[in-house]
Amino acid sequence: MSDASTQKRLRVRYRKDGRLAYLGHLEVLNTINRSVRRSDVPFAVGNGFARRIRLQFSQALPVGASSECEFYDLTLTEELEPSRALDMLRRATPSALAPDEAGYVDRSLPALEAWLTRADWHVQLPAQGVDVSGLGESFSALKSEGVLSYLRGEKRKTIDVSSALVSWEISLMDDALHIELATRSSNDGSLRPQVLLNAAFDRLGVAGSDVPVPRVARVGQWHEGEDGLLVNAL
Repeated sequence: MSDASTQKRLRVRYRKDGRLAYLGHLEVLNTINRSVRRSDVPFAVGNGFARRIRLQFSQALPVGASSECEFYDLTLTEELEPSRALDMLRRATPSALAPDEAGYVDRSLPALEAWLTRADWHVQLPAQGVDVSGLGESFSALKSEGVLSYLRGEKRKTIDVSSALVSWEISLMDDALHIELATRSSNDGSLRPQVLLNAAFDRLGVAGSDVPVPRVARVGQWHEGEDGLLVNAL
């Protein structure tokens, strides 16, 4: 067993696309756990009975959403060149969850899920029958109203949209609406694009199965400093 003081925290950026966009978060965790074990990188394990790999993940993606900017932190018992570790992990991981970048970060940083507080999303949905200006006005109204209540499964949840929704841009291209969302998360939770869209369309009198089905992708994640500047995860 290695001395904890010599262990290294390797941060890995990976994508989630193709059919694997429909994997649930626990399935992603299990797949990456198996990939790390196959890779032969010198990973550290916890002290519990199950001897789990010391892995931390960024916030869970909604099922069906793709991403080019997911992260996990892997504790290593010895330092490898990041390029070598990345190559070993890439060879052992399904291509639709393939790691693209890796580098060492300070072990004293908070857990990824809490540290990455800003996210950008790209949402695409059919434009036919959608009141584009009304959709933007609904976003503005929801942000002004503040707290949004919604159902997630059978549980009633709330989110402070005035803080969680940072900005948005809506454009029309090739008969599709393209929405760029910037969001902020906190200890109270994060704002999922589908929750925002459902609430916005509800204000327009469109609800349930009549809400257009969007394609959602997370395109950026950062830490927001106290000065408002965004810090790259790597």
